[in-house]
Amino acid sequence: MKTLVSILKALPATKVIDSSINFSKYIPLDLSVTNKELVKNKPVSAAEFEVFISNYLERNNAEIAFGGYIEGRNLYQRSSIFKDGSRPERNIHIGLDLWGKVETKIIAPLDGRIHSFKNNIGLGDYGPTIIMEHEVENEKFYTLYGHLSLESIENLTVGDIFKKGESFATFGNSTVNGDYAPHLHFQIINSIENYNGDYPGVCNINDLNFYIENCPDPNLLLKIT
Repeated sequence: MKTLVSILKALPATKVIDSSINFSKYIPLDLSVTNKELVKNKPVSAAEFEVFISNYLERNNAEIAFGGYIEGRNLYQRSSIFKDGSRPERNIHIGLDLWGKVETKIIAPLDGRIHSFKNNIGLGDYGPTIIMEHEVENEKFYTLYGHLSLESIENLTVGDIFKKGESFATFGNSTVNGDYAPHLHFQIINSIENYNGDYPGVCNINDLNFYIENCPDPNLLLKIT
């Protein structure tokens, strides 16, 4: 029986946002605690962070900044949802972020059906979120799309089918997406457990091995680099 990782590796490269944006217009972005430019600029609000991202894209003649899988970040310190007094702070990102302009189109990377969706309201949370179910070579797995626009979930129904390349959502703005600069949090999930419309996208060091196993690198599917 093939593993999910081996299946993802064998699939051809695909896209999860606007297919008209060529991979040549993508630029890696490091948002880890070691990014000196981020430390120097110290963007705090969503507006300040949006300026930071926009300037980075402009300097690099790019349209999409991507990165963040298994990245330790300071971005989550402003929100209480990542803190539990009995456990280490959750600060390790376990999805892939793709940063760009508000209302950027999101497309299905594979054929799939809507498993669940929800508006996860709160500072630092996902905002509107969609989880899609896929089956490849008899292996069932899931993809999560966070920080969407409200319109993305307004007319959605569990069980709706989307074909590979079909547009089904857009980037939300900071007023609805958990107070972040516009971007997509894209995550692959092997076992969804009992979650509906939500799944952890940031973990603590104690749980990291579990999430690396259950949430493989999304770039294995996208093959941006």
